[in-house]
Amino acid sequence: MATQLVHGMGGFFKNCACSRQSRCSHPYVIRYRDATGRQREETGYTTQQSALEQLTKVYNEKRTTPRQQADLKREIGQQRFGAYAATWLTRQRHYAPGSVRSINQVLTSQILPVLESRRMSTFTSTVVDDFIMSMEERSIGLAAQQNAFDALRKILLDARRRGGIADDPFAGVVPPEYIPRNITIPTLEEIHTLKEVGSDGLRVVIDLMSGCGHRNGEAYAANLDRMVSDDVYRITEQIEGKTRQPSRLKHRKPGEFRETPMPWIVRESLLRFKRDHGVSPDGYLLRTQRAPYWAHTTLEHQWTVAKKKAGITRKLTAYSMRHFFASNCLSQGIPITDVAEWMGHKNINMTFKIYRHLMPASIGRAARILNDGL
Repeated sequence: MATQLVHGMGGFFKNCACSRQSRCSHPYVIRYRDATGRQREETGYTTQQSALEQLTKVYNEKRTTPRQQADLKREIGQQRFGAYAATWLTRQRHYAPGSVRSINQVLTSQILPVLESRRMSTFTSTVVDDFIMSMEERSIGLAAQQNAFDALRKILLDARRRGGIADDPFAGVVPPEYIPRNITIPTLEEIHTLKEVGSDGLRVVIDLMSGCGHRNGEAYAANLDRMVSDDVYRITEQIEGKTRQPSRLKHRKPGEFRETPMPWIVRESLLRFKRDHGVSPDGYLLRTQRAPYWAHTTLEHQWTVAKKKAGITRKLTAYSMRHFFASNCLSQGIPITDVAEWMGHKNINMTFKIYRHLMPASIGRAARILNDGL
């Protein structure tokens, strides 16, 4: 139970079930109401003193906030987005008539149908992300997505500046600057056909890229020693395109590696290649008659030949195999954080930007499903 301090200051407590909480290592949680009257909780305080100091700081800041200003913040936070957007637009006196018409059109066609009834104080980065996903689901064009995002950003940041929104609703949000449908994801039938008509080396590359998420250069460095267990492949290097020599991984320091799940099909593919063609003294599988490693020119030639034999005419590149890996993972409910790590992306924003349209249902779709159930 929270220990109450001065009236209006809030309290601190622990969420654990330890019998002697004053001596356990779990952090303290503080609970208080901010200047807008919204209840907040913060955790991570190791001692009672640190929790008390933070409560005192928040309380003093709240006391110095003029009551009229706090009432205004609360009023803005309680407003519906549609009403706030209308008053915001009337305050933009510097806008030309054409700009006003454009924003009104964007509000009417893209933003208000989704966000009109939401209270301003409830906007978070999750809500903004969900809005972007809703535009992608409705097949809104990239230019229209960007215009709607820009208008929404101006309105919400204005509300935050005036105190109606506590936290930055755009923190970590990836703007709609990429069209996910531009990526081409091969079908399973196309993958199988390419493997049937392609060379044994190409089959290894396809399996590593579609089954483990390798980049092209990482697949060229296929090595039996990297099979650290029956179901894990450790990617330690890539074959650099210009030098045709092993080099460090992209976004990794020398010596760093990443591990990916290795499906049984991939494992059998590597072992079959070793049985039929052998490996180099260092365990590498793919090589040519004139070079100890594959390069991009090798893949391009073999890919073109296989694609022609398979009768595939749509835009499909070897890198599309990596898109298949991501699609397969996300459609099976594997967390995007894991997928980002396995694919070697610099951060999760890159994975989210490219593949968010493949993720499970957004909160908006969930609401519609729940409504059908009711």
